Amino acid sequence: METAAPAIIECISGIANIPEEIVKIELLHVEKITNSPRSVEIFMFPREEEKHHAIAENINRILENLGCPHTHIFYVLLNPSLYYKEGQPLKRIPAKTPPEIRL
Repeated sequence: METAAPAIIECISGIANIPEEIVKIELLHVEKITNSPRSVEIFMFPREEEKHHAIAENINRILENLGCPHTHIFYVLLNPSLYYKEGQPLKRIPAKTPPEIRL
């Protein structure tokens, strides 16, 4: 799955308009107790539904191309007012900074 990481980071960053360096990917080792499908959990702040759809569709395509079909993708939506960094509430959701234009 490490080979998919750069494409997934680029996808999420581009669609959600956030810097690539804040997109984190972790591989959690789980022990299946029942017959459950492979899944991808995405923790992020709420955005327009179209953006959530686009991210999921792109991640699904990336995973299918790597031989991982039938993956369930779902979101765990974070509440900005209940998100803390170093014990301090998040003041704003990070966004990409547009490139500086010189005239």
